[in-house]
Amino acid sequence: MAVTLNASTTTGLEIASDTSGIVTLRNNGTDALSVNSGNLQFNSGYGSVATAYGCRAWVNFNGTGTVAIRASGNVSSITDNGTGNYTINFTNALPDANYTTVEGQKTGMGSPGAISNQVGFNTYSTTSVKVTCENSGNGVYTDLDYLTVAIFR
Repeated sequence: MAVTLNASTTTGLEIASDTSGIVTLRNNGTDALSVNSGNLQFNSGYGSVATAYGCRAWVNFNGTGTVAIRASGNVSSITDNGTGNYTINFTNALPDANYTTVEGQKTGMGSPGAISNQVGFNTYSTTSVKVTCENSGNGVYTDLDYLTVAIFR
């Protein structure tokens, strides 16, 4: 069974159903959100409903001294594997290891000639991902005091 709810400014709430198996929310006849074959789809002003690919995990952490999570979603802990080497552990496993990692860092801002760092991801698994931080000036692993990571799948 499928259900369509339409919030109409002229007739109020309109409810329709059929056997397509799709749940749809509409605003004045324009599809805004639907669940179709287990996929959440939405229209965020782009003119059509498309599948949403959500952030599966994210973390903001201090990688110096005693590693500490500032804020996170679906991250249970950070393992400190040594200088500039961390493992991000997921609370709930991902469906596979074919995800995308995105990172951000706060380093040497405003300092002329400041050394930048390169963050790399390796050892992708369904339950964790390994992150390394390397000083691009000398190639030595370095701890970062402000590191953020997001996982998309």
